[in-house]
Amino acid sequence: MKITVNHQPLDVSPHRPLIESLRAAGYDVPSMCYAADRRHQPSCMVCMVKDVHTGQMIPSCSTLPREGMEIETDTEEVLGMRRQALELLLSDHRADCEAPCTIVCPRGIDVARVLLHYDRGELSAAAAVLGDTSCDGCKAPCERACRRRTVDEAVSIRSLLDEVRRDGLEVKGERLEVRAKAGAANNSNPSPLTPNLSPHPSPLTPNPKSDLFCSRLGRFTDAEKERMKQLFTQPSRCLHCACEGSGKCILRSLATNAGIRTPKYGVQSSLPVKERIEVTERLVYEPAKCIRCGLCVYNTDDGFTFERRGFDMRVVIPEESKSHVSDEVARLCPTGALFSVKS
Repeated sequence: MKITVNHQPLDVSPHRPLIESLRAAGYDVPSMCYAADRRHQPSCMVCMVKDVHTGQMIPSCSTLPREGMEIETDTEEVLGMRRQALELLLSDHRADCEAPCTIVCPRGIDVARVLLHYDRGELSAAAAVLGDTSCDGCKAPCERACRRRTVDEAVSIRSLLDEVRRDGLEVKGERLEVRAKAGAANNSNPSPLTPNLSPHPSPLTPNPKSDLFCSRLGRFTDAEKERMKQLFTQPSRCLHCACEGSGKCILRSLATNAGIRTPKYGVQSSLPVKERIEVTERLVYEPAKCIRCGLCVYNTDDGFTFERRGFDMRVVIPEESKSHVSDEVARLCPTGALFSVKS
């Protein structure tokens, strides 16, 4: 079967989704809700192309080609519509791609990673991240940017970094117990919403580059602030707002490629910020980062499911269904909403 793509003839199979034929021919067509050979439903519209004969924008992930079809994939109109689709998805995505403290550090220190190791009691690993950097003479912009500051008081980042430099090298790789000041009750009965303090390290993204898209958590409600105070009582008091799944986030990559640096419409999601659900020992789900593409729903049997309808629809995982979810499902998630903490 022959179709025309950007004024060029192309032989395609009538039984193959248009997106696959376009990609095989070298055309760059992005997608969020589609994964080859997996069940899906078109929802994101990031893969849209234009059917010149009808004048319609169509989802290439679910469209089969027709004889004589004429397609446009890279016009300003198509690219603009894809960008708008991304902007709408981003308004439902509540997350910090990178921690503000790391972004503003003038010495290029990955502060978020240091504090994560610190709260796990891994002082030698924290010291290794710091290397030979110094905070001498620094006016601590990290503490002014700290999200904990909007809850009560900023994390004492500079003093914690000094402690790591002083004590971390003496540990020689041995794992320390989490500091007693975290509270015996919190350590003996951890909440599923607290940061991951398991022995499975989760790599964070390296220091961000200025040209990368970076989403924001947005303002916390009063109720969220109170919840933060109760949940984040580990040694550093850090909210660990950097996304542990940002390294594989297709949404961030596409936003960057589209020239988006900050969300156009702000954060519209009403989902609880920093809600952290342990699906399996190594699989974590954060609903506020979910764009409701449905890949985890359609590709698990009696696992993830949709709850409610319309704008209030959300993806949930019933407690009794967690055992039906494999770690491999995390590879389908196009954001950092579902990620593996497997080392």
